[in-house]
This record gives sequence, C-alpha cells and structure tokens, in this order.
Amino acid sequence: MALIYEKKENIAYLTLNRPEAHNAIDPETVLELLDAWEDYRDDDSLRCAVISGEGDKTFCSGADLEKLIPIFTGAKKPETDADKKVQQNPLLATRALLRDFQLYKPVIAAVNGNAIAGGMELLYSTDIRIASENARFGLQEVKWAIFPMGGSSVKLPRQIPYAKAMEMLLTGELIDAGEAYRLGFINRVLPQDKVMEEAERIAGIIVENGPLAVTAVKKAVLSNTGLTLHEGLAKEMEIAMPVFMSDDVKEGPRAFKEKRKPVFKGK
Repeated sequence: MALIYEKKENIAYLTLNRPEAHNAIDPETVLELLDAWEDYRDDDSLRCAVISGEGDKTFCSGADLEKLIPIFTGAKKPETDADKKVQQNPLLATRALLRDFQLYKPVIAAVNGNAIAGGMELLYSTDIRIASENARFGLQEVKWAIFPMGGSSVKLPRQIPYAKAMEMLLTGELIDAGEAYRLGFINRVLPQDKVMEEAERIAGIIVENGPLAVTAVKKAVLSNTGLTLHEGLAKEMEIAMPVFMSDDVKEGPRAFKEKRKPVFKGK
C-alpha cells in the first residue's frame, strides 16, 4: 500500500509509504490519501491527524515525475485503475494534497525528512509542523518547467515573508530546517527520533480539548483569510455562537469547578 492509515485513541495517522521512491505521490497514493482524509473528516471519534513519511530521509518529494506527471500531461497511457481515475479527474490530486479539500479538523505534520514540491505544498494545509534536523524544504518545479500548482503562488507568500517566498518559487532552491524555523514555516526542529514523539504529544493535548471549539477555531481562521476586520469579526461570531450553545461548553466550566477532567462529546 502507498499509504498506511491507522487510528489510535482519537488520532488518525497517515504515513506515506513509498520510501523507495522518496515517498513521491503516484496515482495510487492520490486515491489512498483522499480516502484517508475523507474518513478522518467524517469519523467523529477522530479529533486530530498526524501525517508523516516512511523512512528517515524524505517526508514527501512531491508528484512522481515518472508515474503521476506523465498521466496528467497525457505523455503516458493509463496502465492501472488508479491511473485511469486520476487521468479522468486530475482534481483528485489537488484534493489529496488538501489544496481543494475542506478540512476543519487539525492536522499535525511530522516532517521526518525532505519536503519538496508537492510534499511542501501538502504542508501548507497542516496546522502544526514538527521537522527533523535533516529536513529540507523547497519547490523545485520550475527546474523542470512545471508550475507549482498545489497552492504555492497563493499560500506560500501568506505563510512566510514575500521576498523569501519569491526566492523559493523562482529559483527552486531548497532551505534547511533551521531556516524554515526562522521563517516561521515550522514550529519545532528536533532530532529525527523525537519528531513523532513531539507530534503525538501535541496531538494528545489537542484531542483532550473540546472538539467543537477546536474545529470552530480552525474554521474561523481559514474563513477569515482575506476578509476585512469588520467582516472577519462578524464571521468569527457566526462560527463561535453554535459552540456556546453546545453541551460541551457547559461541561467545560462544570469540570473546571469540580476539579476533574472534562468529558467532551462533541455535542
């Protein structure tokens, strides 16, 4: 399988599983990733996701230049059912990489190695990013005359300073984990054997919080992008009010008063 998808204690784990190909995205990976994201979105028992890559060198090297890109361009005829599905609907790939997939549950990236091209673009839609010391980041599409259409021209300049974003987009050069941290693109840089441990620690904190509040906060942040201050505050109120009408919002203060752990039901 191109993706390992597991569920443990309210956490969904997605592990890209093509280490022999630097965890590059092929048609099979596209379909399995999309299925996993849909399941995570729809399973109310899951409150946080952690995505990583198999091996100790690469998180994800982006689209497979031999198996995925030629399918998109028509340079290669479909050989498998996955090839046919992706060629018939290229938007499946953008959804699998979360470019065009509406997801308000939190996603943590455990970046165990290089995140390049589509691998870096996948990170744009994650919320917290923990990287190993050996990780490098970049968008090398222009080196191969490809447009980085996983959201890079829109999202990268919003997540790091404009001039640095343009340097990465136009040169295709990579930056190391230390620079990615200084730019605010990732939250932590740790030894590789500590990356998943830290990702799980943070996920463990998140799943203990009120699930309605967590998803509403993420929805508000994403929905307010590009709005005026007045519009944003109105949208925040619209999203927040249903949370204040929930049973969970009664349970939280009650548990605090009774000095016990709250039991949230997402209702």
